[in-house]
Amino acid sequence: MTTRTVEYTRYRIPADRSAEFLAAYTHAAVPLAAAPQCVDYELTRCEEDFEHYVLRITWTSTEDHLTDFRGSELSEEFLAHVRPYVGYIEETRHYTPTAVRGAGASTPAFSAWAGGEERFARLTEAFRAKARADDLLAPLFAGLDPAQAAHVAQWLGEVVGGPARAVTGRPGQGVTEPQRRRWVGLLQDAADEAGLPTDAEFRSAFTAHIEWGTRLAVRP
Repeated sequence: MTTRTVEYTRYRIPADRSAEFLAAYTHAAVPLAAAPQCVDYELTRCEEDFEHYVLRITWTSTEDHLTDFRGSELSEEFLAHVRPYVGYIEETRHYTPTAVRGAGASTPAFSAWAGGEERFARLTEAFRAKARADDLLAPLFAGLDPAQAAHVAQWLGEVVGGPARAVTGRPGQGVTEPQRRRWVGLLQDAADEAGLPTDAEFRSAFTAHIEWGTRLAVRP
């Protein structure tokens, strides 16, 4: 089993460059979230000294980060945004998580954060309606029997943090990369229609979930 690794990068950004630094990482987060080697990420700012920032990225493994991600087009896109700030890095290291971890009582489950099962049901229906009308995705959903349609709905719910129902395998036949990208886009549109939260923190987590889940469905 792959051992995850957590990369911490400490920056010291002059006050007059902080706004452009944050803007750069807002753009850089897009290819980072799309990388299959990236589990999650967070950029934090020191409360006592506003010039200090810490970037935390959880990778599937150190090797995946240093070899697979750094050799990818997504890495080039990521670096194009953050390269001007490399000189402000004070330290970068990788850490292996220990067994000492957990969530506090104030952290909501993702499904509760999204609004519960009713919202997931709306999301599923909105997405299926959009997929059936889409030129790229319609062939995947055409002629699905009720059991297979239910499988797709359950898979979608689990991928975006809904209750687990022991769904395994792909959500149907393997999809191509263009179909996967369209799938992600329609899910994001469906999230708006279903009334899921629109704040940046939730949508970032939502995008990370669906990027990961849809990549599992890509045809080898």
